[in-house]
Amino acid sequence: MDAEYLGLALIDWLELAGITAAMTIVLMGIRRLFFGRISAMAAKTQNKVDDVVAELLHGLRTFFLFVVSFYVAVEFIVTDTPAIPSLLRVVFIGMFIQLGLSSSDLIRLSSEWYLESKKNEPSQVTAANAMVMVGKLVLWTIVVLLVLDNFGFDVTALVAGLGIGGIAIALAVQNVLADLLAYVSIVADQPFVFGDFLVIDDYSGTVEHIGVKTTRIRSLSGEQVVFSNNDLLGSRVRNYGRMSERRALFTIGVTYDTSHDMLQALPSKLKAAVEAQDNTRFDRAHLKSFGASSIDFEIVYYMVVPDYASYMDTQQAINLQIHDVFTREGVDFAFPTQTLYIEKGELA
Repeated sequence: MDAEYLGLALIDWLELAGITAAMTIVLMGIRRLFFGRISAMAAKTQNKVDDVVAELLHGLRTFFLFVVSFYVAVEFIVTDTPAIPSLLRVVFIGMFIQLGLSSSDLIRLSSEWYLESKKNEPSQVTAANAMVMVGKLVLWTIVVLLVLDNFGFDVTALVAGLGIGGIAIALAVQNVLADLLAYVSIVADQPFVFGDFLVIDDYSGTVEHIGVKTTRIRSLSGEQVVFSNNDLLGSRVRNYGRMSERRALFTIGVTYDTSHDMLQALPSKLKAAVEAQDNTRFDRAHLKSFGASSIDFEIVYYMVVPDYASYMDTQQAINLQIHDVFTREGVDFAFPTQTLYIEKGELA
């Protein structure tokens, strides 16, 4: 028991370990008790203070409770052993890490409250995620600098050195930086947001992730298509998610034996077929041209809802109604035909 390890007697080490273990267990019990009660209280109230307290208690890691217990135990063992200052540095590192984790939880919680206030609007989700990323990056940079300063590093010289070395790093990772700057542009300008349907060259799909380096869309056939942010902004993007209404154009051909009176009446009948459907705004219906085997009518209308499935349901209903009208009126749909006339000549 009189033997010394790192300048501290074995009995003192045992006493230090016992006090640390006992206090850690007590603190874990207190954390569990208060977290349960405050969480129940937070569920019954509308204010955010108890939510913050509950989140901070929930975020207290066991290693933090251990280092706090160790710090208190050291205070009970008054000694000038050289090992204690080094151990206390480890304790303060643990405290800095817990401070960073708790602050990260608060940043995340603030982002969730902001999105909740905006009713999770897709345009705000990307911006909120970007702010969380920047906030955490700044936070953990400060934590790392504080830890290095605690170990005696010259932080001022380190920051100056990073400024000089940053130029060389920027040249080495210029493609990554280009994607990062493109991400900032996407967040600021918002040419598209989460959930928008995009068409880029020969690819199309729904945006499901906007990251620091890449944007990912889910195609109609199910696979995920990944674009680098810089390449994506350099492409011509058609964003159907911003479509307020959809323009629809289709043609119908009737046979050449259709009467003149019926040809005059058909535009109004086609108009009635369109206007009979919900969410439509009729534009025009005209006899467009005389084709090789049909008299062609062109019909244009607008869907006031941009959803593609709604458009297809409406177009189907219009087609069925037109078919019904043509059947009742005795109008025939045209299809490619040719008539061959043979002139009889004198037989030799």
